[in-house]
Amino acid sequence: MPTAMLRSPICALSASLLAAALAACSPNSSNPTDLKEARAAEMPEMNPLLTPSPLHLEYPPFDRIDPAHFLPAFEVSMAEQLAEIDNITAQAEAPTFENTLVQLELAGQTLNRVASVFFGLASAHTNDALKGIEAEIAPKLAEHQDRIFLNAALFGRIQAVYGARDRFELGPESLRLVEETHRAFVRAGAKLSAAEKESLRAINAELAKLQTRFSQNVLNEVNDSFLVVHSQEELSGLSDAQIETAASEAESRGMDGRFVIPLLNTTQQPLLSELENREMRERLLKRSMERGSRGGDYDNREIVSRTAELRARRAQLLGFVNHADYVLDDETAGAPVAVNKRLASLTPAAVANAKREADELQTIVDNTGGGFKLAAWDWDFYAEKLRRERYAFDESQLRPYLELESVLFNGVFFAASQVYGIAFKERFDLPVYHEDVRVFDVFDHDGSTLGLFVFDAYARESKRGGAWMSHYVTQSHLLGKRPVVANHLNIPEPTQGEPTLLTFTEVITAFHEFGHALHGLFSDVNYIAFGGTRVPRDFVEFPSQLNEMWATWPAVLANYAKHHETGEPMPKDLLDRVLAAERFNQGYATTEYLAASLIDQALHQLAPGEAPAAEDILTFEAEALAAAGASLATVPPRYRLPYFSHIMGGYSAGYYAYIWSEVLDADTEQWFRENGGMTRANGQHFRDTLLSRGGSEDAMTLFRAFAGREPSIEPLLERRGLN
Repeated sequence: MPTAMLRSPICALSASLLAAALAACSPNSSNPTDLKEARAAEMPEMNPLLTPSPLHLEYPPFDRIDPAHFLPAFEVSMAEQLAEIDNITAQAEAPTFENTLVQLELAGQTLNRVASVFFGLASAHTNDALKGIEAEIAPKLAEHQDRIFLNAALFGRIQAVYGARDRFELGPESLRLVEETHRAFVRAGAKLSAAEKESLRAINAELAKLQTRFSQNVLNEVNDSFLVVHSQEELSGLSDAQIETAASEAESRGMDGRFVIPLLNTTQQPLLSELENREMRERLLKRSMERGSRGGDYDNREIVSRTAELRARRAQLLGFVNHADYVLDDETAGAPVAVNKRLASLTPAAVANAKREADELQTIVDNTGGGFKLAAWDWDFYAEKLRRERYAFDESQLRPYLELESVLFNGVFFAASQVYGIAFKERFDLPVYHEDVRVFDVFDHDGSTLGLFVFDAYARESKRGGAWMSHYVTQSHLLGKRPVVANHLNIPEPTQGEPTLLTFTEVITAFHEFGHALHGLFSDVNYIAFGGTRVPRDFVEFPSQLNEMWATWPAVLANYAKHHETGEPMPKDLLDRVLAAERFNQGYATTEYLAASLIDQALHQLAPGEAPAAEDILTFEAEALAAAGASLATVPPRYRLPYFSHIMGGYSAGYYAYIWSEVLDADTEQWFRENGGMTRANGQHFRDTLLSRGGSEDAMTLFRAFAGREPSIEPLLERRGLN
C-alpha cells in the first residue's frame, strides 16, 4: 500500500503554494483570500477540484479529474479551511451568530467538494492509486478535523454565542445551528484538557488508519474470495444466462473453461436459492462466512479488536461509559438501554418464527429424500421450494417481469412522480466516472430544476459491496446550492446484449436507495449542516424504508412488472401471489438482521480493556449471540464482524437503526393507507413536514408534525409477524 503522495509533475504543489499551505496550518495563517489568489495564479487550469465545477449544479467534472489531483487538492483545501477558521478567531469583534456560526458554516467549501468527489470514487470506482491516497489522507483528515474541533479559541467564540443565544433573536433553524454546533464540539472533545486532547488526537488518527485498512481489506477479500467451479453440472439449477455470466467471469480472470461465482458482502449469497448441488451451496456459504478471518493480508480480526479497544478508550475520555453510550447519546434512541430493550423485545418472537420456518424446511428436506439435517447453506434453497409450494411462484418466474429499465422508469421514477409530482430526464452531456453510470435531471412539480440524480447500478471489482446513497452536492440556501445525489447498487451485470433481470430483493433495494435520494433531493434548508440526509442515524433509514412500500403497491407493481420481451404485464394471479408472500420467511430475515445488530451492540458496549483479542473475535461473536438468545446454526448473522462494513464506518453501534426506523416506516405506511394511499396530497404533506426539513429540527418532532401523534410499534410487529 503506497504511502507517498501520488502526483503527476504538472499537478504537484508549487513551492509558493506549499508555503501558503504550511502557513495556513500555523497560528499566524495567511488570509484565505490570499490563498485562493495564490491558488488561482499557480494552478489556473491544473486541478479541476480547486474551483467550483462549471457544469450544471456544480456536477463534478469527472472527465477532467485524475487521481494525481486529489492529494494536492486535499492539502490546499485543508489549509484554506484552517485559514478561514483563523480569520474567525482573529476577529476583534465580540462573537455573534453572523461572524462566528455563519462564517464557520461557510468555511471549508473547497474541502467539502474535494472530499465528496474523492470518497465517492473511492467507494464506487476505486483503483490502486485511489487506495493509496485513501490510506494516506485518512489520518491527515482526522488530524485536520481535530485542529478545528479542538481549537480553544474557536470553541470560546462558539460557547459565547451559545451562552447568549436567546439574546440574538434567531429563527428556529439558526438557533438549532448554534445548539447543534456547540454540542458537536463538546462531543468532539472541545472541553478536554491539553493532555487529554493529545490523547484524543492519537486515538482518532489511529482509528482513521484502521477504518481505511478495514474497508480496503473487505473489498480486496471479496474480489479474492470468488468461488471457482470446474464443471457446468455443478451449476445445475442456474439459468443459461447465469451460467454464461459465470463463464464470462472466469474468462475475465484467465480461467477459460471454468466458472466463477463472485461474492457480495452479505453473508448469504444470491445463488444459494438456486444451486441444486448441496456441496456447491456449502462451499459458497463457507467461502462467504470465512472472509476477513482466514489469515493472510486481508484478515480483519486484529483491526476489529484494536478498533473496539480504541473506541472504548475514546468514549471514556469523552465522559461516556462505552462507545455505544457515546454514539447513542446523539441518536433518537438516546442510550444503550433503549436499544437493548428494543432488540430484546423483538428477538424471542423472531427466533421462534425462524425455528418454525426451519421445521417447515426440514419437512421438505425429509419429504424429498434429502436425508440430512437442514444447514445454513440449505435455507435459501428450500425456502424457495416452500415459496413455490405455498404461493406457486419462484424467483425464476418473476425475473422476466423485473427488467432493470422498467423497474427504474416505470417503478422507481413512476412512484415518485405519482406521489410527489416530480419528473426525470436523462442527460448524456455530463461526464461519468464509469460507462455504466447514468445521470438524470430531476424537475419539481412546477417544472423548476430540483437537482441531479446519478444512478450506478452494476457490481464491479472496483466498487465496494452493498448499496448506498451519496451526495456530491448538498442543498443549502446559504450557499445557493441545489442537490446532486447518487444511488449505488451492486446488481450483477449480464453478458453483453442480455437484459438485466432482477431478483425481487434487488427491486426492493432500488426503491430503498431512491428513498434516500428523495430525502436529499427534497432538502429545503438554509445550512448545509442540516441538508438532506444529515439526520440521526436511527432516523435516516426511515424515509428510505418507507419508499420500499411503493415497490409492492398494486398500481406501481402493475406499471413496471412487465415481461421484458413481450411487454405483457405480470399475470394478476402471479402478482397477487407475490403480494401474499410479503410476510414469507420473515422469521429468518428478522433474525439474521437482529443477530448482526446484537453483535454490533455487544462489541461497542465493552469498556476499555474488554475488547476480545483478534483470535477470539469469532468466539466473542458466537457468545454474544448465545447470550442474547439469537444463536441459530441455520441463521447466521447478515454480517460477521470481519466483514461488517457498516460498523467500521458510520453505523458503529448503529446497525440497530434499520429496525428502529422501521417502527416509523411501518407506522407511516399505515398512515398513508388510512389517508387515501398514493395521492399527491399525502406525498406533499410528507415532503413538507418531514423530507424537506433534513436535520433542521429534532427528528421525532418532525415525525409528530407529519403524523400528528407518537409512533406505534404495532404496525411493525404485524408486518414481521411478531405479534
